Amino acid sequence: MEKGDLILTPPGLWHEHGHEGRGPVIWLDALDLPLTYGIDASYCIEGKSQAVDQAQGKCNAEFRQGGVIPYRSLDSSSTRYPLLRFPWREVRQSLLALTGVTAKAELVHLAYVNPETGRECLPTLGFSAIMLRPGEETRLRKRSASAVIHGVEGVGIATIDHVAHAFGEADTIAVPTHAEVMLSNASGKEAACLFMVDDAPLHRKLGIYEVFD
Repeated sequence: MEKGDLILTPPGLWHEHGHEGRGPVIWLDALDLPLTYGIDASYCIEGKSQAVDQAQGKCNAEFRQGGVIPYRSLDSSSTRYPLLRFPWREVRQSLLALTGVTAKAELVHLAYVNPETGRECLPTLGFSAIMLRPGEETRLRKRSASAVIHGVEGVGIATIDHVAHAFGEADTIAVPTHAEVMLSNASGKEAACLFMVDDAPLHRKLGIYEVFD
């Protein structure tokens, strides 16, 4: 993984962490553990270290471009999670492309989805990326879902329920349910990029998701 990448660790799948470099690696874990603990469904089984049996980047090579997938995916019941790594460098390119066709009054906002279904990557958590154009200030729609916003590039201010919080690269901000959120890019020259994780998919499945104007 590289800076800004989204890596999925879906439920019921083996996973482990490793680091082959010399400097420290820091990443943000977004978990649905409160829900899992609440329904008493959390457990783990210790296993042996995994042997790599696929070429590095295989899922990205197969599902690199939106709108096209390997043909065999149409004829087989493949994994529920065909794409596990979403490279930031490609997501950023998509944000830039979307910026070019998005009205100034509209938010540049991309959703991470399962390429075979077009739906959210995970059943309980949703992931998305936001690009604030230089000097842009925008209001997010008030929602029933909670969220966490993480700074990937640039600097700005997130005003949450009338309290201003300055953010920069690698800063993380919690957004409570039903909060009023205003995002501002503090730079007049450079874009600011944000990663957001929320529990909207769970709300939708439970029938309690709401968006307010």
